[in-house]
Amino acid sequence: MADRTVNIGLSLGADICWPICYESLFERLQLDGMKQLGKTLDFNCERVTIEPYSLHQPVKYDVVIDRLTHWYSISREWIKKAILINDLYVYNNPWSLQSNEKHTSYAAMIRLGLPVPETWMLPPKTYDPSDDLEATLRNYAKMFSLDEIGDKIGYPFFMKPYHGGGWKGVTKIDNVEGLHKAYDASGTEVMNLQAAVLPHDWFVRCVGLGPQMRKVNYDPGAPLHDRYRMDIDFLPAEDQAVLEDMTMTINAFFGWDFNSCESLRRDGIWHPIDFANACPDSQVTSLHYHFPWLIKANLRWSIFCAATDRPMRKNMDWAPFYKIADKDIPPREKLSEYAKIAHKRFETEKFRTFCRKQLGHLDELAYDFFGSSVMRDAIHQKVASLFPPHEVNEFTELFWDRVQLWRAQEGQQGDQDGF
Repeated sequence: MADRTVNIGLSLGADICWPICYESLFERLQLDGMKQLGKTLDFNCERVTIEPYSLHQPVKYDVVIDRLTHWYSISREWIKKAILINDLYVYNNPWSLQSNEKHTSYAAMIRLGLPVPETWMLPPKTYDPSDDLEATLRNYAKMFSLDEIGDKIGYPFFMKPYHGGGWKGVTKIDNVEGLHKAYDASGTEVMNLQAAVLPHDWFVRCVGLGPQMRKVNYDPGAPLHDRYRMDIDFLPAEDQAVLEDMTMTINAFFGWDFNSCESLRRDGIWHPIDFANACPDSQVTSLHYHFPWLIKANLRWSIFCAATDRPMRKNMDWAPFYKIADKDIPPREKLSEYAKIAHKRFETEKFRTFCRKQLGHLDELAYDFFGSSVMRDAIHQKVASLFPPHEVNEFTELFWDRVQLWRAQEGQQGDQDGF
């Protein structure tokens, strides 16, 4: 008889493939009867429904993996209520996710001394009418020269919405004519202008899930299914350490369990350019080779958080980071000190011990699962939802073959790039 049933909820939108894989492996792990802190645990996983609720209504879940908070209001407010009243643990602090846009993340990491490229914010080109708008603009809106701002930043640079959003509205600006054209087309959006990091020799997306990291050689100009390259161990150890420390720092600073950081290396220095991605792409149609790592990392972190009754950090507590930022020490030393705070907040050593003791069988089960008919069908379902009918078989085979390549190169010996 279990002392406690551990419940994990999946709060989903249009997700197809990763929940199928997560649930299938969760079941195969056969976690019921796990001994943890002197108690016997059983485990349950289910998908969270959307429905009316009382603020006094209890919440059955210990952990929720959230894929809706960033855009779906009722789920966001249910999660906030469940954290405040019912001590729910949820991936990615919803208040932080709602309030800290990409622009905010730039400002915060500049304060910590990270080499974020020169970044400006522009007032919107046009406005939606409102009662006080005319008086406000007449009295306080200062005339400015767009040409002068462009010259100060230096061409080329990028214009992008301050809140981000899957590369939407991102424009490379090569000259003053392009700047005016892009600004005129931006409408009511508030835009950032950010200096380009050119030339650069590496563009890497580092995905963090708890204290687990995956460094991916990234090509933003390629078709979606080829942006995540399939290189292994392509960076020197120190470069990997810098990217991991940077991603850990950002995620701990903002209270994000699952986030990715895009960085460009120029002259040996890594410049973070896009790192408020707290609902990273989780689909096999883009991750392909890296998809098994994500499922395994997701299982490890969610099960650890639920089984150990990990408390939700409701407040950001930035003071320890600022204390380090104000020290007169080299930037790399500061980053290492930030990462120590992050590892403490993510309980990295406790997590590693838990995984060795309780989840040592995950690698073997995952190797078998990612070669199964269930995996192939999950790929097919996702491809069929995105691709035209005449391309479904072709791309199902492409992504299946890439997952099998992962099995051949990494699956049998466990993750080469994880935790």
